[in-house]
Amino acid sequence: MADKVAVVTGSNKGIGYATVRELYKRGVKYVYLTARDVQRGQKAIENLKQEGWNPLFHQLDVTDKDSVKIFAEHLKQKHGGIDILINNAAISSSNFTETSYEDSVRVIDANYFSILTIQEYIFPILNDSARVINISSDCGHISNLRNKYWISRLTKVDTKQGDVNAFVNWFLDSVKNGTLDQEDFQEMPLLAYRISKIALCALTRVQQKEVGRNISVNSLHPGFVKTDMTKTTGFITIEEASKAPVYLALDVDQSVKGKYFWYDKTEREWADPNQKLHCTYEVIDKCLRELNQA
Repeated sequence: MADKVAVVTGSNKGIGYATVRELYKRGVKYVYLTARDVQRGQKAIENLKQEGWNPLFHQLDVTDKDSVKIFAEHLKQKHGGIDILINNAAISSSNFTETSYEDSVRVIDANYFSILTIQEYIFPILNDSARVINISSDCGHISNLRNKYWISRLTKVDTKQGDVNAFVNWFLDSVKNGTLDQEDFQEMPLLAYRISKIALCALTRVQQKEVGRNISVNSLHPGFVKTDMTKTTGFITIEEASKAPVYLALDVDQSVKGKYFWYDKTEREWADPNQKLHCTYEVIDKCLRELNQA
């Protein structure tokens, strides 16, 4: 791992925080913990230092183009380039069962359009044979959709970024205009989050086709993890959830490109809507009810 440089976005807590720790355990020399809030980021740094690790810190708001640009310039000046980029920063729908336009814009901006900003400013400083891991979800599998037009357009061999942009804008326009049709989706809860993660997985495949230089870009469902995003419900810990992204960052063969992985490190076919890997809200709701009862 000599002199490898890794960046984990949104890593002052949760899966990102555990992933920073795991990368250090595996011997990566330079690991950037990033956070939108400087105080929270520095607190996370102090906690990891108390454990014996020495992460680097940089402020990063993935929804702020200037913040991303400043960080990219810092990385270029300090290291020349980076070897591992884990796009972990994300937010969930503020109301799991209701979809509003304002909240949908907030979720799509943070979970999808931010990745385009990172692509613009940080992809150019990826070293040859670098690895990019886009943290998605089972909410991001294509089987979350029923709309045959969008399933076809997002999974075709020559899908472009413009197709993915059109998909998220179709969704936002539908919410804004009150024309959402529940027949287009497997489930309505967490809908903006689902759309953002479907778009991220589709974009992963587009990025892989365009990036070149033997760089790999893969997406990952990290599991139903006990984090603030899931209101502390879930089946696995952040420590357990950090194993799969680090596996993709360090262990999987470099020839594995443009794929979709499950938290158990197995590859799944993202473009097959018949696999029915979509997120089932009934499971989440059951866990939330049990938590409230406890």
